[in-house]
Amino acid sequence: MAGGKESPRQKMIGMMYLVLTALLALQVNSAILLKFKFIDDSLLGVNDKTSVAADNTIKGISEAVTKNQNQARDKAVLAESEEIRTKTKEMTAYLRGLREKLLKATENTGPEMTNLSGEDKVAITMLGGKNDGLAYKELKPKLNEYSEFIKKFVPSATPLALDGKEDSRVTEKAQKNKNFAEINFENTPVVAALATISQKETEVLKYEAEALSAQAQKVGAKTIVFDKIGAFASAESNTVAAGTKYKAELFLTAAASSIHPTMTLNGGSLAVGPDGHGKVEFTARPGAFNAEGTAKASWTGTIRFNQNGRDTTFKVMVPYTITKPVMQIQSASVQALYFKCGNKLNVSVPALGAQYKPGFSASGAAAIPGSKVGDVTLVPNAKEVTLNVSSGGNAIGSQTFQVRPIPKPTIECYVGGRQANEKQGTPGTAVRSMNLKAVPDAGFATFLPEDARFRVARYEVTLVRGRRPAMPTKTISGPTADLSDVVNSYREGDRLYIEVKDVQRMNFRNEIEPVSVSKQFNIPLL
Repeated sequence: MAGGKESPRQKMIGMMYLVLTALLALQVNSAILLKFKFIDDSLLGVNDKTSVAADNTIKGISEAVTKNQNQARDKAVLAESEEIRTKTKEMTAYLRGLREKLLKATENTGPEMTNLSGEDKVAITMLGGKNDGLAYKELKPKLNEYSEFIKKFVPSATPLALDGKEDSRVTEKAQKNKNFAEINFENTPVVAALATISQKETEVLKYEAEALSAQAQKVGAKTIVFDKIGAFASAESNTVAAGTKYKAELFLTAAASSIHPTMTLNGGSLAVGPDGHGKVEFTARPGAFNAEGTAKASWTGTIRFNQNGRDTTFKVMVPYTITKPVMQIQSASVQALYFKCGNKLNVSVPALGAQYKPGFSASGAAAIPGSKVGDVTLVPNAKEVTLNVSSGGNAIGSQTFQVRPIPKPTIECYVGGRQANEKQGTPGTAVRSMNLKAVPDAGFATFLPEDARFRVARYEVTLVRGRRPAMPTKTISGPTADLSDVVNSYREGDRLYIEVKDVQRMNFRNEIEPVSVSKQFNIPLL
């Protein structure tokens, strides 16, 4: 048996074993046999309670492992402890089965024992004819195999099945020469043999208790004195609308000045203040927002401190809700943009306040940041544009726009300062000066005046008499023409045929680009 300080219960069990050994050496009468029965019953009762205590120890180790955040080495201790419990249950189940075999061999099959002696049946069962009984073949090797297993956890453990010469408790010379089976089961009544088996079960459970106690210490907790106690309030929200309920929880917090924890936020180091509080601060990243414009997220924090010479870590996962920042886009028209025009927008995100540091990118357009915060000019080059907005490198959201083609201008012809009338005609003397104007679409000019600057760049003028030109065709560069030669050559009934060849647009960058416009005028001369 293992050395060391023993509890009163263990001392009592040891004393009972010595009494049992002494009685086996005597020719016993029925009264003494009954005492063996009492001893056996007592041992069985103690063993059952010890087995329940072992189950509770395993439960305590498991709870400690969970409390310590399921660290790998703690889980290994739990696995070893469960293996100890399994091996012990297998051993005690075997010993209980061996009891049943002895009871059956001695014809004690009822609820009460009727044959307390049966020495011959015990000898046949346990010793056999040529040392082939159960004590030789099974009991001794199983007991010593268990003690060898438990020695990994209780280094002082010694074999449980000893021959007389190996057992220091056997002092009589005649008994010293006997082996384990003979000492325990030779000339032994069944009730004493049962008590012997119960005593071996007690030794097995004692070893298990010592092993599980050592295992429990590996995941044990040091008593921490919490000497910093204060109040803390946690509100559902620090903003509440008038007429709605404000909700919060008020509770005590406690800390120990003797421990100096280290903390992490999402795996990264976290600054810990002199008050022992970790300062959690980070930029909320956008997630997959739902229809209400919110996204679920969480952050993970750990607190680690040294306890009983080993690190103890607590882990917490804190859920929170990210609200999608609402982008407010201001423009003359945000329903659609105009192709290859400088569509000026202002994008604001009121929820970010002074933290708003916008950045813009776009697909289907060039995005040109403006001089003021939130200003951006989109120059579309596709039928659809998606504007992506970020702040400080963090995505805020996007907005998709349809793209309209640039409305073509209307070409108007003015002669003598008045608009030419193609139906009623115009006096020939009035065509001395002519001006062709490219007039932009009114809505387009209102939205984007800097992109609505059109001019007629080239057109041709022909004086027609009957079906033939009355003079060579004149090519005019620019919108204004001097037609004095036409005035000197025309006759009543002639007409002026004007064909527009080139129209140009100046965009917001003051760049000139051609515009495809087809227009002809046929003006009768009076």
